[in-house]
Amino acid sequence: MINETALLESPTLRCSVLDRTDVLDRVKTLTLLPDGMHVTTAMVATYFEVGLEAIKSLVKDNRTELEANGYGLLTGEELRSFKNLSGIQSRTRSLALFSRRAVLNVAMLLRDSEVARHVRVYLLDMEYQARTQPVENPVTADVVSLDDRIDQRITHILGKTVVPMFNALIETSGEHQRELIALRAGVQRIEKRLRQHNARLQRLEGPREDRPLAGVMASMDAMNGREFEERVAELLRRDGCTNVVVQGGGRDRGIDITALTADGRRIVVQCKRFAPHLSITSPDVQKFVGAAKVLHQSEVALFVATCPFTRDALNIAAESGITAVHRGLLEEWSAGAPLTVLE
Repeated sequence: MINETALLESPTLRCSVLDRTDVLDRVKTLTLLPDGMHVTTAMVATYFEVGLEAIKSLVKDNRTELEANGYGLLTGEELRSFKNLSGIQSRTRSLALFSRRAVLNVAMLLRDSEVARHVRVYLLDMEYQARTQPVENPVTADVVSLDDRIDQRITHILGKTVVPMFNALIETSGEHQRELIALRAGVQRIEKRLRQHNARLQRLEGPREDRPLAGVMASMDAMNGREFEERVAELLRRDGCTNVVVQGGGRDRGIDITALTADGRRIVVQCKRFAPHLSITSPDVQKFVGAAKVLHQSEVALFVATCPFTRDALNIAAESGITAVHRGLLEEWSAGAPLTVLE
């Protein structure tokens, strides 16, 4: 399982996910030059919300890797031809250009950018989702099973045959006893490592109880607004709510879903499918408070979002009796943890 630290540190792992450039627009719209293929250094800095020097410094430190993924510095005739083809009006003598692949590469190198961090998180969600999809490949399954049996067989031979053999030799040998003891210790270390390796493989290939549905957030981010509302409605029904109605349209009066809890309390829900790097602000919550408490006289009010809430927004929600279902809580809810307020 690739993690964020691995992406930052390993060129090989970064290369393995560089084809997923669509993640850039899912986190934040990447504006391109008129050629529809490239962006400038300034445009990259704007996308990641960092200073121009941060991008220049990153390019300086990682130029070879970035060039392999579509970064280039145009000068002379190349620059003139590019200006003519793209219609760019510029008097600069050189122009650094990044392809979308190179921009994604930057996201996996840039540490001091919240946008870059969100891109990495999104990539990890997508990678986890792809990893956990069932694969109908009996040949691969047979190979894995065979490898597993080989590992177990080697471990068995080392533990049940080779080590006892060394024990017998050590007891009967005086001249080479020290060397035999050292060799036995080496074999025992190998046996221990094989057991640890097998245990790690079982953990990796087995179900992840600590994060059973992490990829669900990538799925939600790919939904449109209506699909997201329907998904939240499904979660309400799953947790015993009745009379669940998705309002939709322009006449919802600030409410996306209405329902009743299992014990008959009136629920109203506001759904916001925002990019992960955005936040729900206090004005968003204040509008919902008015709709939920005044217009609809709700007993339970949920503000469900695919992004975080600002601190002020959380404070207003708590003071007003609004349950803020932020991105992390939404992931837990989707994974099966019930919302306390619905119980």
